Amino acid sequence: MKKSLGAKTLLYPTPVCVIGTYDRFGNPNAMTAAWVGICCSSPPCLAVSLRKVTQTYRNIINRKAFTVSIPSEDHAREADYFGLVSGSVADKFSTSGLTPLKSNLVDAPLVKEFPMALECRLHRIVEIGLHTQFIGEIIDVRADESCLGPDGLPDIERIRPIIFSPEGRKYHSLGRFIGNAFSIGRELIKS
Repeated sequence: MKKSLGAKTLLYPTPVCVIGTYDRFGNPNAMTAAWVGICCSSPPCLAVSLRKVTQTYRNIINRKAFTVSIPSEDHAREADYFGLVSGSVADKFSTSGLTPLKSNLVDAPLVKEFPMALECRLHRIVEIGLHTQFIGEIIDVRADESCLGPDGLPDIERIRPIIFSPEGRKYHSLGRFIGNAFSIGRELIKS
C-alpha cells in the first residue's frame, strides 16, 4: 500500500541546473535551480521557476534571456555554491573559479566548464504563486565535444549530470542504462 505524503515538491529525477544571466550593469550571474524542465517541442522551450526575490528573476525580466548550464558531478560543489549566495552581494564566478562564457545568440552567459548549456530567449512569463515561471525558447544547445556520443548528440553518461532530492536536500548521480526509449515496451504492444 502507498502511504500519503501530502502535497510536496517530489518529482524524480529533479535536475540541477545553473541559470546564467547578466545584471543591469552587464555583470554575469549564475543561480542554481531545480525547478527546470522541457515544456514544449515546437518551438523548443523550457521552463524555469524562480522566486521574485532572486537577482536572476530581476535579470531575466530586464534582459529577456537566460541560459541553462548543466553541471557535471565534477562541479557539484560550485553548482551548490551558486544556489547559496545572491548575485546582488557576490561575484559568484570569481569566487567559484568558473568562467562566464558570452553567448553569441542570447543576452546571457553560460558556464564554460559545464559540459552542456541551453541558450534561451524569454518567450513567456507565468505567475504561479511563490514562484514565477519563465518559459524560454531554446535558440541553441551547446555541448562540449567530449560529451558527444557516436551519434553526435549529448551522451548522458559522458555529461554526468547531477540530480536533486528536494525534500531530502541531497544531490545524486544518475543510475545505469536500462534500455532504449520507445523500444523496451514494444513487447507489450499487442498486434
